Order: sequence, then C-alpha cells, then structure tokens
Amino acid sequence: MKIATAAYPLDWLDSWVQYEDKLAHWVSEAAGQGADLLVFPEYGAMELSTLAGPAVAADLEGSIRAVSERMEEAATVHLQLAAEHGVHILGASAPVDPGAGRPVNRAELYTPAGGRDHQDKQIMTRFEREDWDIAPGGPLKLFDTALGRIGVLICYDSEFPLLGRALSEADILLVPSCTEALAGYSRVRIGAMARALENQCVTAMSSLVGDNDWSEAVDRNTGMGGIFGPPDKGFPGTGILAEGQLNRPGWTYAEVDLSAIAHVRADGGVLNRSHWVEQDGRVGSVTNSCLRAKAPLN
Repeated sequence: MKIATAAYPLDWLDSWVQYEDKLAHWVSEAAGQGADLLVFPEYGAMELSTLAGPAVAADLEGSIRAVSERMEEAATVHLQLAAEHGVHILGASAPVDPGAGRPVNRAELYTPAGGRDHQDKQIMTRFEREDWDIAPGGPLKLFDTALGRIGVLICYDSEFPLLGRALSEADILLVPSCTEALAGYSRVRIGAMARALENQCVTAMSSLVGDNDWSEAVDRNTGMGGIFGPPDKGFPGTGILAEGQLNRPGWTYAEVDLSAIAHVRADGGVLNRSHWVEQDGRVGSVTNSCLRAKAPLN
C-alpha cells in the first residue's frame, strides 16, 4: 500500500463549503498519487471553530463546543471522500463531547466501504489537562481493515511504550500530532520511531503546521510528515521510509509492504517484538551499587 501523511495547516473558514472544498482538494491530491491510507493530524479539526466567529474561535471552552457540534457533519464529508476515492482516511482529531463528563480528543477512521470507528487519546498533555480540561477517552482499539491491522496513538500517547505494546498486533500505527515547538515535535517523532522499533511495524506521523493567531489552543505549530519502520531487514538502515520538510505543508508518501513487516518480525536481525516479554523477569532485579569515591584516609 501507499501511505500519505499530512503536514496540515489550519485555515480561517468563512463557510462550510470552504471546508468541504479544502478536504476534497487534500484527499484528491493524495489519492491522485496512489495513496491508499491518508493520515491527518491531531486537532486539525480546530479550524471548524472559525465558522462560529472570532470570539468563539479564540475562547478555549467555546472552541471546544463549536468544533464538537460540527463533527457529525465532518464525518459525512470524510465518508463521501473515502468512498469516492477508494481510500482509508484517519480524519483530523477534535475535542468531542461524548455525552457525559468532559470532552475527549477523538480521531475517526473511515473506510471506502462506509466503515467508521474512532480512537480517543489516552494520556493528556499538561495543556490539555491543566488549561483545556480534555479528558482521557475510551480504550485503545485495533482496527482490522482491508489494508491490515491498524492502531492509533494520538500524539503524546506515542511517547508511552506500554500503550504501543498494547497495540503490538498492529501492522501500522498512526500517530496524528499537534506540537507547538520543535522539542514537542521531536518527542513525538522519537516516540513514533521507538514504537516502530519495539513492535517491528510501520508508524506514520502527521503534524499540524503553521501559526493561527485566532486560536489560543493551536496558535503555534511545528512539524512535518514522517513514515518510519524498524531499522532492520527490508527497511532503511535509518528506519526512515519517508519524511517531509519541517513546517512545509503537504503530503509525505511511502510505499509499505505488509510482507516485509511479517518477515522482519519472524526473522529480523533482532527480534524486539518477540523478546519484549524477557524484560518481565529483569526489571524487578535491579540492585543498588555505590561507586562513590571514598574519602582519603589521613
């Protein structure tokens, strides 16, 4: 298959049609390059808050409500585009009101046959929990699709090895991200590459890019698209299948062969995924050793 992962800039929207046209352009461009799986970034749906006007878009709580109210309409657009172009799409994530408690950070996966399911973010960043009050959502899911088994680790989730291990049966892990600074982008990128190493799979990272002075939540964004695998048999020695240019909007593409994933898991130069369990008997056996220099005797 061919994966397309986005470095996606937000726009100020004056009409719903403008949003539909933007998505149609992005999806048709990737599909025109032969992409089968399209990955949009974390909080890419925040541009929908602009449809409610400047005051709402600039307000943290108001922007949550405005975006959440539009997500069913957005789902309809994504399903139409997935069917029209014969592609799978991970839509940009959004704060969504689940109907009880605080909003969650949710990304939806759409299939060409009309399938639809979602993944909620598991662990919130400091901004999400301290300023925005976004809550952890439902459990991790493994999506069985025509393209293979797909898991989703939304941004910060990719930095936690046990979350990645819970999805060790996935062939592909999607990592939609939204990071303000280069340090944040680097953390998620390192997490995505580490998860590809540990699970001997492919990870696809998308990023929000560009500045948006109309929003307090997504005002500054740094990143680029990247697709990674284990640095082992059948994959590049760097583990990098493809990467974009920092802060340059557009798609990044890579061809992915599921048989290469199966082969490296069965007969790689190393077998990280199979040997994972050998940690269990060793992490509890740490002993202290004092190597401080002793004071000289007088």
